[in-house]
This record gives sequence, C-alpha cells and structure tokens, in this order.
Amino acid sequence: MHIRQYIRLLRPVNSSMMGLAVLVGLYMAEPDLNSWATQNIALGFITGFTLTGASMALNDYFDRHIDAINEPSRPIPSGAVSAPRALAYAVALSIMGLIASAFTSIRCLLLALISATLSTVYNSRGKKTGLLGNMMVSGCIAIPFIYGALLVDRLKMSNLLAASTAFLSNTGREVTKGIVDVEGDGRYGINTVAVKYGGRMASYVAAALYLSAVLITPIPILIGNPPLGYLFTVALTDIGFIGSSIIILKNPSREEARKVKNTVVFWMFLGLLAFLQLQL
Repeated sequence: MHIRQYIRLLRPVNSSMMGLAVLVGLYMAEPDLNSWATQNIALGFITGFTLTGASMALNDYFDRHIDAINEPSRPIPSGAVSAPRALAYAVALSIMGLIASAFTSIRCLLLALISATLSTVYNSRGKKTGLLGNMMVSGCIAIPFIYGALLVDRLKMSNLLAASTAFLSNTGREVTKGIVDVEGDGRYGINTVAVKYGGRMASYVAAALYLSAVLITPIPILIGNPPLGYLFTVALTDIGFIGSSIIILKNPSREEARKVKNTVVFWMFLGLLAFLQLQL
C-alpha cells in the first residue's frame, strides 16, 4: 500500500511523459535511430523521469496544507506518507536525475541543474508569485525538448518550436488550474491570476496563452515543407486548443476549468506527436 502511495507521489504518468519528451527532443535533433547511443537514451529518460518525479513530490510536500483543502486524498494529507519522508523521497529522486545527467555531458548536467533549481524555487517560493510561478513550471516542461537535443550536441528549429509551444500551452494550463484551486490558494496566499483578479480574468489569460501556442504551429509551413502527417495532427491540436479556449471563456467555473485542465494535457500530447514528425 505504501509503495503505491510513493508511486502516486511522483505522478508516474507526468514523469513518464517528461522522460519521453527528452527522447522526442533527441529524435527531433537526430532522427537516425542507428546513431543513438543506448546509454544516452536510458540516461536521458531517467533524468526526465526522476527530476519530474522529484518536482511532483516536492509540490506535494510544500502544498500539503493546501492539498488538505483542494485534494485531501493525496498521499500526504491523507496520512499515507509522512511529510519528512516525502521530502527525502524528492531529494533522492533529484540526486538520481542529476547523476544520470552527469554521465552524459556537462551541458546536460547544467541544464538538469537549471531544471531542478527552477522546480525547487517554484515549489518553495515561486508558487506564491502567481503567473511568474506558472512560467517556472512551464520552463521545466519545455526544457526536456532542449535537453534531448543536447544528448547529441545538436539543436534544431523543431526543438525550439516544440519547447515554445509546450511553454505557452502549459502556462495556460497552470492558469486554468488556478481557477480550480482558487479556494485553497486564496487561503494560503498563492497569488494566482484567479485569486488576484478572479476566474473571468484568469480565463482570458489562459485562452490567450492557448491561442499563442496555436500561432506557433504554422511556422514550419512558412519556413519549410512539413509532411502531411504534421499538418493533420497539428490541425487537430489547434482545434483542441481553440475549443478549450472557447469553453473556459464561456464558463470559467471551477468545474469547467477542471475539465479543460485535464483535456489540455491530451492536446499537448497531440502537439508533441505533431512536432515529432518535423525535420527542421
């Protein structure tokens, strides 16, 4: 039972997605799989997975009082895992991720340190800054696409486009999440857009960010000749983001924001599949 709770702490789906995002970044930079070093594949995934898991566990540690209101079933507020053990778990995961990055290159280690630092600052202090804190989280989401490219010492336009889209769309998701968590955030001084300006204003900001992500997707058409698969997949992604924007603008309630927050993860994943097809 306790093992399952520790697994819940690191959010295996989120952590796995970040590990895969590193490999996506690697593929964008070097699509020839035969040139990949098996060691770098494994170490890259481990770094993305463990550093994200550490961030998730840290988030639960610092948010344990807020989660007691917003998400009482989570491992710490439910009493399944003690706060000190959750913190030790986060530290152990961070060390594993940094060691894995150190075995690849100095550049990878430095970028992993930046990611771990952003995550720690956000969870300990940055969350209270609201939109700036949201951007810190999104920075950690965007970094894997760059990190993957560094595994082969190559950075392409597709890496930058994927990182930018991930940054904007995830910031929009974080603002949307602020509408869901407004009660607990307001009580503990988390100055999200929703807490400071209300759900309506937060919906405007979230929609603007989603639509900004959509505006990036035509760039490959303007600078290259993207495959038909990209055009089809990115069209579905854009429709999804536009639809989510309309929904949250029409009804910025907690219930609708929760639905949008969960749905946007799928649009982000679909966008990731679209950029995976680019060779720019």
